[in-house]
Amino acid sequence: MQTMKKSTVIVNAEGLILGRMCSQVAKKLLNGEQVIIINAEKSVISGKRKSKIAEAHLFLEVGAPARGPFHYRRPDRIMLKTVRGMLPMKQVKGEKALANLRVFMSAPEELKNQKTESLPDAESSKLKGPQLTLGELAKAIGWNQGE
Repeated sequence: MQTMKKSTVIVNAEGLILGRMCSQVAKKLLNGEQVIIINAEKSVISGKRKSKIAEAHLFLEVGAPARGPFHYRRPDRIMLKTVRGMLPMKQVKGEKALANLRVFMSAPEELKNQKTESLPDAESSKLKGPQLTLGELAKAIGWNQGE
């Protein structure tokens, strides 16, 4: 058997709709590609700001801090959890796919000059209603940006 080299895709999440982008990333991961997402805090969530924040606060009340489920407040962790929810994690292929995903809040030094891919189906320019960024949502639910 010959070994295939994994192709690496770098996705710039700036201005992309969170759910649509994550579903396309999940498909790429299941196809065996390695995916790196940069600028996670600049992805967009559609909906009214107050209702999305209230929905997130309600979700944060579920569970116990020691036992879980654990709710992340950092934008990169929220995005990772969103992609994880779209993968079959009870199967080995889902675990292997998630191992090929890296999410960063901004572009690391080694990735700054590399070519990024945009996902045209997930662009937020198609949205006509209210929207907020993942970074704004994270700040509203308690992300303290390295303090």
